[in-house]
Amino acid sequence: MAVITPAPEAPVDPEPAPRGLGSGDRPPGVVTDHLFRWVALLGGLTVLLILALIAYSTTKEAWPWFREEGLGIFANDWVPSQNKFGAGALIYGTFVVGLIALMFAVPLSLGIALFITEIAPAKLAKPIIYVVDLLAAIPSVVYGLWAIFVLLDPLKDLFADISSATEGIPILDSLFANPSATGRSYMTAGIIVAIMIIPIVTSITREVFSTTPAQLKEAAIGLGATRWEMIRGAVFAHSRGGVVAAVMIGLGRAVGETIAVALVIGSSQRISAEILGPGDTMASVIVNEFGEATGTHRAALIGLGVVLFVLTVLVGMAARGMVTHFDKKSGVLVR
Repeated sequence: MAVITPAPEAPVDPEPAPRGLGSGDRPPGVVTDHLFRWVALLGGLTVLLILALIAYSTTKEAWPWFREEGLGIFANDWVPSQNKFGAGALIYGTFVVGLIALMFAVPLSLGIALFITEIAPAKLAKPIIYVVDLLAAIPSVVYGLWAIFVLLDPLKDLFADISSATEGIPILDSLFANPSATGRSYMTAGIIVAIMIIPIVTSITREVFSTTPAQLKEAAIGLGATRWEMIRGAVFAHSRGGVVAAVMIGLGRAVGETIAVALVIGSSQRISAEILGPGDTMASVIVNEFGEATGTHRAALIGLGVVLFVLTVLVGMAARGMVTHFDKKSGVLVR
């Protein structure tokens, strides 16, 4: 019997690969991607260049003060009439006002942000958000003038009552001794700055709290947690890094505030634990004395701006370091 051998099949040409992104002589979007990359790089370098130029120009103008005073810039002897320009009291006052502002602003900001994100209904939350954003847009001089005409007299009487009530009590006696007769003091400046930074800290923390996954909150509630336990165990745990960043940004704004502080702090260059007494900050001294300053005095005021610039950068770096630390502890990928 003959065996019939089947004819070989004709070779089949493979189907051409579908044309998609990345095929062809010039894939679509390549030019746009390269252009965007270079524009973004140029924008980032421009910011760094501007900061470098600011640091160079101000340091150059302030160099006579740095050269003449050396480490004496941290001394407590700012007396322009005697050609003495130690800025220790001004640096101290800057941080005192900033810390007082944070003491008042942080709890209120966290409370407002939690109320908006976790408690308030949408119809009530939206007006509160609008008001908070509006407060952030009010010029600082308006806050200062409002403090002069509305707050100084009540605060003057309140400071006197607090000083009398705490007399003889350790630590508090030193803090609240010798209240200002005019109401202008570290405490007044701190209160005004607190009012000014509350909208900033509130807005940032509100956005941070709103990023908490709903699954985390639902899981906490499902396990029997109360609302506060859910907020403490889920919302705060997820938002620690963002909250720290918001607080540090508020501190950066507080230490750099100028006009409002200059109007209500009292202009007294001293290092003292008496927070109800008058004081001064670097920014307020600059705005009060720069118009009439010449020579080394002018260089010293510009040098205060350099010191303030460095402190602001250090605060920003500290904020970034804390955020990175909390992100690592939370297992978040950090770039």
